[in-house]
Amino acid sequence: MKLATRINSYFRAGDKDLDRVFAQFEEVGLTHVDLNYPEHVGNIPADEMKVLLERHKLALNGVALRFRGDFINGELGNADPAIARRALELCHDACDYCRAAGGTTVTIWLGFDGFDYSFQIDYTRVWKQIAAAYRNVCDYAPDLSISIEYKPYEERAYAFIDSMGITGMMLAEVDRPNLGVTLDYCHMLMKHENPAFACDIFGGRGKLFGVHLNDGYGSIDDGLMIGTATPIKTLEFLYYLKKHGYDNAIYFDTFPIIEDAEEECAQNIAMIKMLDRALDAVGANEVQRVIDANSGTEAAALMRRLLCACSE
Repeated sequence: MKLATRINSYFRAGDKDLDRVFAQFEEVGLTHVDLNYPEHVGNIPADEMKVLLERHKLALNGVALRFRGDFINGELGNADPAIARRALELCHDACDYCRAAGGTTVTIWLGFDGFDYSFQIDYTRVWKQIAAAYRNVCDYAPDLSISIEYKPYEERAYAFIDSMGITGMMLAEVDRPNLGVTLDYCHMLMKHENPAFACDIFGGRGKLFGVHLNDGYGSIDDGLMIGTATPIKTLEFLYYLKKHGYDNAIYFDTFPIIEDAEEECAQNIAMIKMLDRALDAVGANEVQRVIDANSGTEAAALMRRLLCACSE
């Protein structure tokens, strides 16, 4: 199992030493790293980053775009052509860095492409502009997986790419084999989606390129430790990851504020391994049999079996 976690959780008291962070990652048992670009890169060349990762027996899963400053009124869909062009150039730079540092996936979360008021944006213009930008990035880096991470709101009141449905429409519009989706568990809860539903639909089509696992209560991006708020939904989500042979890193996008970051990460690792063992104990064939039965009572009985298997 390939596992990564949120670097920013380890940046405490202004200490942003990646060598220290990667040493802690290695110690706790993580295997992969996701870098925010350009936030985590700074002045570290890609070849040096690759050496640093290898020193701690870690592999780069990929990089995730982080837009700040001038992009707060939109990134790829910004109404100002110059700002939209700079956002696209930043995506190109992220692709180059990802490839050179040994990663395979570039994740694009458009946190500021959206709106706060009625009559604020031209929806069709923004749709066409974002689609053209995604197409451009995919063609610029056909050897990499370009992944859309959607979220219903935050930073804007309404995000433009906000749901599994809109993301699926965008994948069809762009029509590139290297464009897929990164599913963030809390983001799906915020949209009142069942995470397993999206996992099955995108995973079954070979379009699931990334997973951000966490937990929450559905109103905000809580970033709680996995399996602590919705353990049954987490089990179902993991079942479909296994069913569709997901083999990229599972990234713990959790936000320890009070908790020690390394201790919190250790709990995430212990939880995901326990849930994985429970699914194996019950068996994929038995889980699928219950699903095929289309019975709420059989599903309830399966839930009890899975919870009991967690304690074995």
